[in-house]
Amino acid sequence: MVDEIQDILGPDGLLARQIPGFAFRAQQLEMAREVAAALADAELLITEAGTGTGKTFAYLTPALMSGRKVIVSTGTKNLQDQLFNRDLPKIRDILALPVRTALLKGRANYLCPHRLDLALGEGRFRSKELIGHLMDVRDWSGKTRSGDIAEIDAIPEDSLIWPHVTSNTDNCLGQDCPAYKDCHLAEARKRAQEADLVVVNHHLLCADFALKDEGFGELLPSADAFIIDEAHQLPEVASNFFGTVVSGRQLLDLARDVKTEYQNEAGDLKAIPEQADQLEKAARDLRLAFGVETRRGPWAEIQNNQGVNDSIADTREQLAALSDLLERVRERGKGLESCADRCLGMVEDLANICDPADDEDIRWFETLTHSFRLNRTPLEIADTFRAQMQRRRAAWIFTSATLAVGKSFRHFQAHMGLENARTAQWESPFDYPNQALWFVPRGLPQPRESHYTEEAVNRIIRPVVQASRGRAFLLFTSHRALRAAAEMLHDTIDYPILVQGDAPKATLLERFSSAGNAVLLGASSFWEGVDVRGAALSVVVIDKLPFASPGDPVLQARIDALKKRGGNPFMEYQVPQAAIALKQGAGRLIRDVTDRGVLVICDPRLLKRGYGQTFLDSMPAMARTRDIEDVKRFFAEERKADSN
Repeated sequence: MVDEIQDILGPDGLLARQIPGFAFRAQQLEMAREVAAALADAELLITEAGTGTGKTFAYLTPALMSGRKVIVSTGTKNLQDQLFNRDLPKIRDILALPVRTALLKGRANYLCPHRLDLALGEGRFRSKELIGHLMDVRDWSGKTRSGDIAEIDAIPEDSLIWPHVTSNTDNCLGQDCPAYKDCHLAEARKRAQEADLVVVNHHLLCADFALKDEGFGELLPSADAFIIDEAHQLPEVASNFFGTVVSGRQLLDLARDVKTEYQNEAGDLKAIPEQADQLEKAARDLRLAFGVETRRGPWAEIQNNQGVNDSIADTREQLAALSDLLERVRERGKGLESCADRCLGMVEDLANICDPADDEDIRWFETLTHSFRLNRTPLEIADTFRAQMQRRRAAWIFTSATLAVGKSFRHFQAHMGLENARTAQWESPFDYPNQALWFVPRGLPQPRESHYTEEAVNRIIRPVVQASRGRAFLLFTSHRALRAAAEMLHDTIDYPILVQGDAPKATLLERFSSAGNAVLLGASSFWEGVDVRGAALSVVVIDKLPFASPGDPVLQARIDALKKRGGNPFMEYQVPQAAIALKQGAGRLIRDVTDRGVLVICDPRLLKRGYGQTFLDSMPAMARTRDIEDVKRFFAEERKADSN
């Protein structure tokens, strides 16, 4: 297979002949050979391939040729759809291989006909918008074949209708569901079992691991190989799935479903819906007890808060009372049986969080606008993840454009328990010294100073945006700085300003690209997974080195644990994490061989602190300057070239 890959990805290969504008990249060919070898020998391989390598084709080509059952996991549902609907069909058709492929998402992404029927029969929606969304779902339900709710563009992702017409692990009735023969999820899983290559996302992959760990059946089919794309996102996703969470939304959903199933299957024990109302009230009161602010905090922060502790105790009491009542009627129907199991599971989960047997895990809380989450997260996941891999005798391939810190993969390997992996790294094929200019301005105050954002906007960001004639991404490490910068820029620059939160992400990106001279201000979600090619994006400004907030309870617990072991948490954990995040943000700038642009990093610590070298070593080899006049000349030359 290694020899055949040369005939496909080589300079005169099949893809060069079949795809208009295909450019041979030696890095892509080398990566494909490494992946082929790992597949053949069931190896553990970690690779970093710089932007523009074409890593998707580099792993899909050997995966499709291998004759093995392969699961490909990527970071988000959007990337999953792009991989399955665009990249995979293209390469499969060119190779002309009879490989069966399937797309599989988590159950909350599929319409549940049973829950749609319940929602239509309840008549409980008072909002005209929700009623309209429900009617849209009803009309679409008769046309869809996959049941994938991503097909409905007219309904926002965060619409409150979705929990009413999809199922989750808690409320799914499985084969006992009256609409099981029409179940879109069951059909999707059947296609995945029969396919040679299945595309999933990290959330589903880790959910599968967690379920098997608890002794439940598998969500994913067994496979000969796992290819993990966007692998830098995996540690955080895995940490969440190997822990325990109870949320306000879970409690409210349970209370709502209990009342619905009671009407359908019981009806003679009024204490049940009354107790469900009591649970609903307790959950809402608990959210109020935390205060109006949205935040994340360690468990120690609420241990002496009598109001929060009383509300948690009341919630547990109401949940336990509801569990006792449901046990008395669980035999009357599958819906009530499912509610009884969910209720008992939440009783146990709350006990696990609130009354831990040991203090090894991290306990913390998070408040959202209308909800809350109580969490217990493992301090380390390396042993757990390694054990999961060892249960599946398969090839494991991890890849991303941002896995290494400098030339080392040690940070990722230690986090995920992959110390024995073979590693390989390829630089981007883009000509960064000629395509990009890296500007680190002089004279800015330290980021901790209260006037830092104002200084950065007035002295750096505004003149850079004027020189580039808009066409800029302004990436911020906090929403507070983003909002402050947006307010300062709104009345002082002549270009369209787009701000994260004013519209859905996809809408903002579409407006940015079509405007051709817009300025987009974004926080964390715009630092990665955004691909804007061409002159519409010619500047990326990053306000500060992206260190995670020291107040984050999970980060603080990991810092404390490293200190206890005698380690240096700043250099061993915080700097590597920030270096990877910076590389992601900077990677938005050059997306094609014809792109040109300026990267601006406002943070003076980059060049004045010893750890700055770690960031410098992790970045592409761009031309560098500290003089804004060089930035102005860069864009003046661009205008001159355009006019000629």
